Amino acid sequence: MIVTLTERADVDAVRRALTGLGLWIESTERSDRGPVHFVIGRGSTAVEPAEVARLAGVDRVSQAHSKRPRVDAHGPELSVTERVALGPGRPLLIAGPCAVESEEQIARIALKLAARGARVLRGGAFKPRTSPYDFQGLGSAALGWLRRAADAAGLGVVSEVMSERDVDEVAAAADLLQIGSRNMQSFSLLKAVGRARKPVLLKRSMAATLDEWLHAGEYLLVHGAAGVAFCERGIRSFDPSTRNLLDLGAVALLSGVHRLPVVVDPSHAAGRRDLIVPLARAALAAGAHGLMIEVHDDPACSESDGAQALLPEELGQLAGAS
Repeated sequence: MIVTLTERADVDAVRRALTGLGLWIESTERSDRGPVHFVIGRGSTAVEPAEVARLAGVDRVSQAHSKRPRVDAHGPELSVTERVALGPGRPLLIAGPCAVESEEQIARIALKLAARGARVLRGGAFKPRTSPYDFQGLGSAALGWLRRAADAAGLGVVSEVMSERDVDEVAAAADLLQIGSRNMQSFSLLKAVGRARKPVLLKRSMAATLDEWLHAGEYLLVHGAAGVAFCERGIRSFDPSTRNLLDLGAVALLSGVHRLPVVVDPSHAAGRRDLIVPLARAALAAGAHGLMIEVHDDPACSESDGAQALLPEELGQLAGAS
């Protein structure tokens, strides 16, 4: 929104009035000896333009050209499969182990998750790890196991794409393609994943602003993605008490103001099992449309992230509460 003032307007008074309505002034522009223009940020409280136009000193209100037209037009709903959708209403529960470790393991866990309210099975076939010595996933074979396990349990599938060369293979197995935090601004990968024309789960980078996150979504949509769900998984903080800092303000902003589908991953935000359930409940209260939770039936033997994985029984308690 652009608010143009009259030539004799009290600029400070108009600024105060706009602030009082909950509007955030992104920038102030003034042409040479011309009127003052306030550019209102998209993160502002929703206010009807007519209400702004009635303020003393306001000449006219117009809409600014959007830098993210496809994201702005997206809407709060996303179809994951023919039977599974994300959006306002019943929260979507995505759950599963950090990594697919064997065919028997993922088949066993999938059945336990389906019985406890999960509707989409998560599992990494290709794993981005900070250390090159950590478990990197089992690759192509794991994708096949993941798909068969989900089909047997009546679940959808989400799995991460790490490389442009893996897009087609992951897209053949998964209903929802995941872009991980470390690759949120890997623009060549975003373009390639967009061209697969499937819905995408876009995780926020650990140091990304909301504007950068939304622009990454625009990349996906420009190149053909069927839709984007924005996944908040915590941002890097100065405090080592938790793995990351869960930004619930971003969840409320994307869901309530931008009207976009939002998923929260409390597992990666907390990095510890005892905080996942309260953070998940807080995320739903903030407006999240779905949760993505790591679950393992034997966390002590997990190849990765066992300390932040719930047991299937604990997931069932959360699903009943949500």
